[in-house]
Amino acid sequence: MLQNLTQIIQQVSKEKSLPKEMLIEAIEAAMLTAARKKYGHEREIEARYNEELGEVELFQFRTVVDEVANPFTEVTVNEAHELDPDATVGDSIGEKLDNKFLGRIAAQTAKQVIIQKVRDGERDVIYGEYKDRVGELITGIIRRVEKGNVIIDLGRTEAIMPPKEQVRTEEYRPGDRIQAYFLAIQKNTRGPSLVLSRKDKNFMTKLFEMEVPEIGEGIVEIKSAAREPGFRSKIAVYSRDHDVDPVGACVGMKGSRVQSVVQELRGEKIDIVNWDMDTAKFVCNAIAPAEVARVIINDKDKSMEIVVPDDQLSLAIGKRGQNVRLAAELTGWNIDIYSESKLDEMSKKAKKTLVDGLGVDEGTATILYSHAFRSPEEIATASADQLSQLPGLGEVRLQEIQEAAKAYVEKKRLEGFKEAIIEDGTTEKSLSIVRGIGPQTLELLASAGITLPSQVAQFSADELSQKTGIPEAKAQQIIDSCKEVVG
Repeated sequence: MLQNLTQIIQQVSKEKSLPKEMLIEAIEAAMLTAARKKYGHEREIEARYNEELGEVELFQFRTVVDEVANPFTEVTVNEAHELDPDATVGDSIGEKLDNKFLGRIAAQTAKQVIIQKVRDGERDVIYGEYKDRVGELITGIIRRVEKGNVIIDLGRTEAIMPPKEQVRTEEYRPGDRIQAYFLAIQKNTRGPSLVLSRKDKNFMTKLFEMEVPEIGEGIVEIKSAAREPGFRSKIAVYSRDHDVDPVGACVGMKGSRVQSVVQELRGEKIDIVNWDMDTAKFVCNAIAPAEVARVIINDKDKSMEIVVPDDQLSLAIGKRGQNVRLAAELTGWNIDIYSESKLDEMSKKAKKTLVDGLGVDEGTATILYSHAFRSPEEIATASADQLSQLPGLGEVRLQEIQEAAKAYVEKKRLEGFKEAIIEDGTTEKSLSIVRGIGPQTLELLASAGITLPSQVAQFSADELSQKTGIPEAKAQQIIDSCKEVVG
């Protein structure tokens, strides 16, 4: 059954793309397993493939001794001379075994070993073929959906797209051709597992690389990307050649290039903006299509306040805060958006608080406010280096102002322990005592109808950010603080 293997080995090697050496090794191992099952494990047996004969030969090796103690591993000098006249004590003599009498069970064992070795070899070949392709776009055919996982046929193997990597607005049907981003490859006992994604933002950037030759040539570079899969995305692009417009290159003639990407993303809206080294300009580009009136930068916590005309506020924020969230993700800055009238109102309130709470004049309050010190809380926690950057105020005066701010904060903290009355008659501590919540944040929460720590604690960071316009990172901090207060 196992003779004339040369033709079989060549055929399997070609069909499975497996090296002949690996197949020969597998067959030798299978025959050795079968031989030991037939003859026992005490014998020293080797299996060797004879390419000329097209079969695997079995050899039993025994050591030449004067007196035999174990007939399975030792042979006398006289018996050894029958095989090799020159044999002496201590030599190892090989004797060919008859492999025609291995039996059905032994042959079946050999077959199972060969099949398993071939499978292992196929897995290694597939892993070697795909391990360096992570990060590429891959096309396949959807075969089935199992427990929410989309199984995609890639030809020689299958890939999986788990639910967390699927776009919820898309429908995946067996038989459809699909393109996805090769996210990861995982090696396990069942073979390599290829994980694909249509949700990852790199899927969108790879589509642009494929559609825009200037990106492939290195003339245009995608600096950053932000995506809410199925709804809207933003990419920031930059050109190394002043004669090449990066946005125009990505849009293409009559929008042909961007439309190809939009079509593959099944209608997802894409904003393409110019990347700029000047952070303020970059943020203004990212917040488009809304117009920006002013930008107030706070370097110490990497945040910005974007001021827009009153009629541009809803456009700047976007539907359910989508535009500002994507802009923040694209730029890497926390962004707060205010209308001009709202900012003027907040400015007046904040300056009045500084004047009344710290006992400073309006000019000093204006200096503090214009340098991002909007409340006594911010002044109380500021470092000496941060305060020293304020113009026109000496070291002694700054120290007096900070001491007044600390006294103001302590007074408010004690007042904050006054309990708020809830509708059912019970009481709860006020939001004003919660760490990280200042006057501006209180106002944003109140405008959304949120007045108690227990209400804040019920939100996720994403939900609270959408409802109030508070940046998501700060929203998470506030939620954690409120949970501590609520207990």
